Amino acid sequence: MSFSFTSPDANSDDGRSFSFTGPDPATVDERLQTIADMAHETLRLVAELRRQTNT
Repeated sequence: MSFSFTSPDANSDDGRSFSFTGPDPATVDERLQTIADMAHETLRLVAELRRQTNT
């Protein structure tokens, strides 16, 4: 599996600036979903921390 950054294409519909490639698309999708889940959890924890420090 490889991961690469590319220049955003102004003509691109999805606006992606990076790509994942690998021999098994299902594995790539699974890993991307894991990364997305971790990012959402991180944002949730940051919001909770901010709420606690503001009270």
